[in-house]
Amino acid sequence: MATERVTEPSRGPEFIRRNNAGTRWFHAGVYVTVFVLMFTGWWLTLGQEGSPSVLSELVNVADTELHTVIGWVLAGLVLIGVLFGWRAARTLLADSVRFRRSDLRWLTSWPAALFTGRFRRHDGHFDPGQRIANILIIVLLFALIVSGVGLDSVSGGPAFVWFREIHLWSTYLFTPVIAGHILIAAGVLPGYRGAWRAMHLGGRLRVRVAQRLWPGWLERQQGARPAVSSAPVADASGGDDESR
Repeated sequence: MATERVTEPSRGPEFIRRNNAGTRWFHAGVYVTVFVLMFTGWWLTLGQEGSPSVLSELVNVADTELHTVIGWVLAGLVLIGVLFGWRAARTLLADSVRFRRSDLRWLTSWPAALFTGRFRRHDGHFDPGQRIANILIIVLLFALIVSGVGLDSVSGGPAFVWFREIHLWSTYLFTPVIAGHILIAAGVLPGYRGAWRAMHLGGRLRVRVAQRLWPGWLERQQGARPAVSSAPVADASGGDDESR
C-alpha cells in the first residue's frame, strides 16, 4: 500500500537585507572619520594640545593637523555621498521629517520598550526615535563641517570667533546624540537586540527583528498590506538570542 507523503508548510526567509553595500560603506566611512574627529576634538578641547594623543603618535601627525585633515575627509565624503547617493539622501530626509499623530504613542511607550521590546507599530522606514536622531545628527554634522571649514579658512577676527563658538557648541550637543545612537544601534539594550546587523555582516538581519523594529517597512518589502493597529508588535525576550 502506498504511503501518503506529508509535506511540512514552507517557512519564509529567516533574514532580510535592510541596507545595501553602498549605504553600509558610506556609513562606515562616516563613523570612522567621526570617531577620529570626536577623539582628537575632545583631546584638544580638554587642553591636551601639547601632549600627543594615542592616535597622533600612531600616525605621527599632530592632533591639530590630524583633526583638520580628517575634517576635510569627512566633508568630502559627505559631498560624494550626496552627489552619488542623492536618491538615498532624499529618502533619508523625506522620511526623517515625516511625522504622524500615531508617532506620539510610539514615543510615549519607547522608554519601556527599550527593555521589553514591545514597541508600538509605526509605518516609517525609520522609527520615530530614529527620525529625531537623524534630524539632530544631520543638522549638527552640517554645523560642525561648515564651522570647521570656516576655522580652517580664516586666520582671525570676528568670523573666526563665531566659527569657533558654533564648532564648540555643536560638539557639546553632538556628543550625547552620537553616544545614544551608538548605544541603541549596537543592540546593547534588549529592545534593539539584533539591530546592529542592519549595517554590518551584509546588512541582513533576522525577519523577527525587523518585525519588532520596522514593521511597516518589512511589510512593504514582503509585499504585504500594512496593518492599521498601533498595538505593541513584539517582545524582545523571545527564546532565541538575537545577537547571534
